[in-house]
Amino acid sequence: MKKSKTVGRRQMFGLAPAFLIPGMAMAAGKIPNETKDAAKAKITKEPFGDLSIYWEGATDQIKSMTAGSLRLKAGMSPHPPHAHPEEEFMVITEGTGEINIEGKITKAGPGAMMYCAANKSHGIVNTGKTPLLFYFYKWKA
Repeated sequence: MKKSKTVGRRQMFGLAPAFLIPGMAMAAGKIPNETKDAAKAKITKEPFGDLSIYWEGATDQIKSMTAGSLRLKAGMSPHPPHAHPEEEFMVITEGTGEINIEGKITKAGPGAMMYCAANKSHGIVNTGKTPLLFYFYKWKA
């Protein structure tokens, strides 16, 4: 099995995208009612791919919410499997990879969806030769 490239712990915390740091979205204001296309998302170029954050903040019913996407480079992982206090959904729309939930690895491609409860270990690796695009939604009630 080919070992995937990952970002080290020091690098990961230095990058500080909101989807990696528990509770970071809580500092943002309330999410407005609106429609956003990809060009209006906040995009950062990370060593592992392009991270887009569409919304961060509270809603009428949720204390903190982050919605975004990641175009993950071939052979890469944004970080080792991790856990955080938010629940999370992930939807793959392009490419192929493996999703790890508490040590169980599942092959995933377009149309696959992951749900992971709070404080449960999970991660993703792009096992394909092209970018893997997924959308993620994390929240803490």
